[in-house]
Amino acid sequence: MNKTAIIYSFNAKKTGIIAERIKETFNDDQVELVNAELLTEELFNSFSQIIMGVPTWFDGELPNYWDEFVPALEDLDLTGKRIALYGLGDQKGYPENFLDGMGIMAEILEVQGATLVGFTSTEGYEYESSRALRGDQFTGLAIDYENQGSMNKERVTNWVEQLKSEFS
Repeated sequence: MNKTAIIYSFNAKKTGIIAERIKETFNDDQVELVNAELLTEELFNSFSQIIMGVPTWFDGELPNYWDEFVPALEDLDLTGKRIALYGLGDQKGYPENFLDGMGIMAEILEVQGATLVGFTSTEGYEYESSRALRGDQFTGLAIDYENQGSMNKERVTNWVEQLKSEFS
């Protein structure tokens, strides 16, 4: 049985709202919400499929709680593990580093052998640059609460449908 974790900081309000919406959309009792601030290597490895909520802080940085877990991630062999990312950013307020946090996390996970799934189109976004880019796609679901909040529900619904096939 495939257990799926949605890992995010329970103190990050907007990231948490998206996590709850993702869980509801999956409609699967095998999806568990996990607090990133209490994450251990053992807990991380106990899930066969992982969704990580990674907002971008300040001028393109990872939040402190993810930064603190990076050394543990760098010690893990993630070969064969399917991981999806969703990132929150502000494309108008910080257009030069939109979703950089998600991009930084993607780079770390790829080096450790993880298979990233859930890439999404950059269509409909306006920004200058992003570390979350792979060709013409983001390395996960792109959420801009400040400027495109009305699109979140549809974006999450479409993304979860995509993940259901990519996780299987």
